[in-house]
Amino acid sequence: MTTAFDSIDLSGTPLSNRIAMAPMTRSRAGDGATATELTAEYYAQRASAGLIITEGIQPSVVGQGYPDTPGLHSAEQIASWRKVTEAVHAKGGKIFAQIMHTGRIGHPVLLPDGLVNVAPSAIPAKGQVYTADGPKDFVTPRELTGEEVRATIADFAAAARNAIDAGFDGVELHGANGYLIHQFLAPGSNQRTDEWGGTPENRIRFAVETAKVVAAEIGAARTGIRLSPGNPFNDISEPQDDLEATYTALVKELDALNLAYLHVMEVGPVRDLVSALRGGFGGTFVLNPSTEGPTGPDALALIEDGTADVVSFGALFLANPDLPARLKAEGPYNTPDTATFYGGTEKGYTDYPAL
Repeated sequence: MTTAFDSIDLSGTPLSNRIAMAPMTRSRAGDGATATELTAEYYAQRASAGLIITEGIQPSVVGQGYPDTPGLHSAEQIASWRKVTEAVHAKGGKIFAQIMHTGRIGHPVLLPDGLVNVAPSAIPAKGQVYTADGPKDFVTPRELTGEEVRATIADFAAAARNAIDAGFDGVELHGANGYLIHQFLAPGSNQRTDEWGGTPENRIRFAVETAKVVAAEIGAARTGIRLSPGNPFNDISEPQDDLEATYTALVKELDALNLAYLHVMEVGPVRDLVSALRGGFGGTFVLNPSTEGPTGPDALALIEDGTADVVSFGALFLANPDLPARLKAEGPYNTPDTATFYGGTEKGYTDYPAL
């Protein structure tokens, strides 16, 4: 029987176990949207994960949606991330950079003067984003032109190349949680009438083309993607009768690219669809399962019964830097401090004790 503590070959990248650290925004970037010495310490502490997937990293200036999030679009940022990857590799870890363009999620006050948030369609999301000036309502984004859609895809590819130059083992495209790729997938946020909208085949085009271009730039074996079918986060609307058609078509196209992995964030009662997607994808299947609270030790059974090849843990990994050892020992576990999740210093970031 395969267990979470067995090794796995991730398209040529050997992982020491099947326990992944899920991507989690921490809003602690330095000046110039760079990784810091604390960033390097934080990820190096968690190098015993089979795979670390970083917080979302914006591929362009306009891709930023939250305060103090890092980028991968400048020489300074590349150099800062190189210190992170070197620290993780020195401890024997593997680390993928998650590339996240937030699209309509964010606010112009977070962007340089003159820039506004962009999206598939000029439809604002309901909700607010925290800024230095306090919470602000999401604004109506500017609809990307066809030429700008292609340029945005190129930004993802450039960021992926920068990630490899910074020493990352690969990249994960963030196609979940209501950000730009997800906005193209969802009928509620994508009401275009050109080749990028309308039918499921057109709505999946942005995700597929982005994956194709990134795989061509750095290799399919170093490219993964994260999806969250039916996840309403960030005011995403995906009708139930559209979900299966859209996501099965998407995964069929992604499977043909021979990507390193498909990472599904399961939200709500969609296990039947998740199983169908797992069956339609020939590569490594990573699952962040739907749970009432943080993903816990019970999720290890999903590897043993074949539901997933790898399971990703979020808040539990945030609070337990040596999580694989704790899972093997069946605890004890540190409790995540939600008050220190976003922004701040080393408190709630690098000061959680190991066993």
